[in-house]
Amino acid sequence: MAAARKVTVELPAELLRRAQKSSGEGVTSTIRRGLELVAAGQAYRDLRALKGQVAFSLDLKALREADDRR
Repeated sequence: MAAARKVTVELPAELLRRAQKSSGEGVTSTIRRGLELVAAGQAYRDLRALKGQVAFSLDLKALREADDRR
């Protein structure tokens, strides 16, 4: 795990309560998960920007036949 950093933040109590209820975890885990989702959202947008720009082809029939041989 990368170096951790301790921060102090003010959060709306109701927002934190709802987030914790949704995650089923404590404050730190809930906030960490929220930050991971924000970071993943940017990665997803970056990937979507590549749509149609990458030549990619698969032979679906060959893949299915290879999978059937296992």
